[in-house]
Amino acid sequence: MGDNVYDLRSAISLLKRMPGQLAETDVEVDPKAQLAGVYRYVGAGGTVKRPTKEGPAVIFHSVKGHPDASVVIGMLASRKRVAALLGSRPEDLGRLLCSSVEHPVAPVLIQGPALCQQVVHRASDPDFDLNKLIPAPTNTPDDAGPYITLGMCYASHPDTKQSDVTIHRLCIQGKDELSIFFTPGARHIGAMAERAEQLGKPLPISVSIGVDPAIEIGSCFEPPTTPLGYNELAVAGAIRKKPVELCRCVSIEENAIANAEYVIEGEIIPGARVEEDQNSHTGYAMPEFPGYTGPSSLCYVIKVKAVTHREHPIMQTCIGPSEEHVSMAGIPTEASILGMVEKAMPGRLQNVYCASAGGGKYMAVLQFKKSVPSDEGRQRQAALLAFSAFSELKHIFLVDEDVDCFDMSDVLWAMNTRFQGDVDIITIPGVRCHPLDPSDDPAYSASIRDHGIACKTIFDCTVPFDQKKRFQRARFMELDPEIWFPGEKR
Repeated sequence: MGDNVYDLRSAISLLKRMPGQLAETDVEVDPKAQLAGVYRYVGAGGTVKRPTKEGPAVIFHSVKGHPDASVVIGMLASRKRVAALLGSRPEDLGRLLCSSVEHPVAPVLIQGPALCQQVVHRASDPDFDLNKLIPAPTNTPDDAGPYITLGMCYASHPDTKQSDVTIHRLCIQGKDELSIFFTPGARHIGAMAERAEQLGKPLPISVSIGVDPAIEIGSCFEPPTTPLGYNELAVAGAIRKKPVELCRCVSIEENAIANAEYVIEGEIIPGARVEEDQNSHTGYAMPEFPGYTGPSSLCYVIKVKAVTHREHPIMQTCIGPSEEHVSMAGIPTEASILGMVEKAMPGRLQNVYCASAGGGKYMAVLQFKKSVPSDEGRQRQAALLAFSAFSELKHIFLVDEDVDCFDMSDVLWAMNTRFQGDVDIITIPGVRCHPLDPSDDPAYSASIRDHGIACKTIFDCTVPFDQKKRFQRARFMELDPEIWFPGEKR
């Protein structure tokens, strides 16, 4: 189904053919808090404060202050939708991405004008203003400002010239300035910016907005799965079985995604820093994936040189705590864990799910099969490998192969019938985790030595191998319900 998807517009066309997967409105919406506030009820899901739900992607065709643009949100806020857009099944997404990382297809540079450059605005133009050119939402009244949350940041290392793409939170700070936040030690472009600053040089960077969903998912891989020097655009190339097309920027020496809806071109300025909330003074940045509004931070500065876009562009955005973040962060995490554990102990790990409650980062469910007595204990080894594969994981639930790891009710059933707290909890204190978890702080517990350090925990809800006969689930007849109820699937 996803074979004909190659950019944002073809992705939208696919969703239009899928009942209940896309909603559109012509009622004017204000991008300042109102747009995200509406979407919260329609389809945000994830760790967003209730009431919310998993629902369709939404297109707002009338955006206040931006008569020529539309805004789409929630394209990836459903595992079913992601599977359709990538031409897969929901339960196979982790394995698809794992295979794609191992068989990359490098991007290619096209010659001549690109779709993303149908309209060009240069910073030297007297009326140039990012606030007027980019319909970036301010997601809550507490936000530091308008945020670009789905910008594919593309840059090249000053020494090696190797390129990479990642997603960072970008806040519009002025008519030609953006702030860019780097999680310490977590992203390749942050390392590039640090090296350029050591050399006293600006780092050219392009920000492509509104692209093929395969690019958005692939760009969320992290080390050790994709080490420094691995261009994650090659993951999208592998998914699509053809290379992502790049074009040369019009104002800087860098590339951008050729069929993007918008491209912002600029340079990260060495030595320059800005407080994210310098214009709002709220003390906050934006809603982040754990469900809290993150604190304002001191950020690097991008001096914008140009903005290019398609005719009648479509701005794409997401809400940090939404199900969309779960898809983008969680599915690459699943792939990373599958790949690492499979190399260490082939055939035992059946599947992985990074559940919504963890925002795609903090929590994973590992479905493990014990086939012989010597497999006992290996499930815990798999959990330790998962922690190695993705350092931001905090909690891992281990379940048997007869438990649906994608159904949290089934996981909790296993916890209630196959788990004893005094013997099946394994704690690993004092390990670096994620700074956005407010409980990872000395103020929460004296045992935590520094902000961002956590106690990682394994919940082993698997049956001991020598007791498997005692824990057989009720065995119902296997048959095809469609004979009695057409359309009802097994």
